[in-house]
Amino acid sequence: MGFYEQTSGTIWNIVTVLLGSSLGLVLRGRLPEHIIKVVMQAIGLTTLFIGIVNAFDLSKVSTPPGIILGLVALATGGALGEWWRLEEGLESLGAYLKKRFKGQGRFTEGFVTASLLFCVGPLTLIGSIQNGLIGDNSFLLLKAALDGFAALALAATFGFGVIFSTLVIAVYQGGLSLGAGLFANLIPDPVSDPRVLLVNGVGGLMIMGLGFGLLEIKRLRIASMLPALFLVVGLYYLGLLFY
Repeated sequence: MGFYEQTSGTIWNIVTVLLGSSLGLVLRGRLPEHIIKVVMQAIGLTTLFIGIVNAFDLSKVSTPPGIILGLVALATGGALGEWWRLEEGLESLGAYLKKRFKGQGRFTEGFVTASLLFCVGPLTLIGSIQNGLIGDNSFLLLKAALDGFAALALAATFGFGVIFSTLVIAVYQGGLSLGAGLFANLIPDPVSDPRVLLVNGVGGLMIMGLGFGLLEIKRLRIASMLPALFLVVGLYYLGLLFY
């Protein structure tokens, strides 16, 4: 299977985000503030719903209890993320890009929000694995469509920084797809594999946090919790030793 077959979903995802962001920039300043606010609230509600639905994947893992693993992973991962200053690192990258490309306004906030929204979630993980393992890009094409609409609203709100989230999509999502072939024998069925369910569940909780931020309820330090996505798999294996 060639490079395009393994990464076609990521390529189209990048295209839709670029198109959505560009259209959002064209509309930026031309739409009344109250319309943009309502659109952002709609995206925030949808993001919150997607997060809630996928967080329930934790309940599908009973041995060891997925909810307990998710809690420990988020708490420990969040502590590590704060120690490693991941939130500040992502913001620094956004600030560097803002300065390098002369971005204006809420550039960094747009870059960080879009990068997390587009890369943390079950569609990213399962879609990338499916695309990399068997060349099936259907999940990522669905994600690409959703991300395109979200990029439009985010760019209309935050500005130019949203476009640069495509760099994170290319590295993270593309890397997952290319690396999936190495784990073909370890994950024969990504949809029902408990390790994937745990990562989806933890990712769902993090997406809920993004939804709270988009709804301006509470801005959580989601970037600091990113290590939880990897820790929860290690905790799963550790938990098996006691069951």
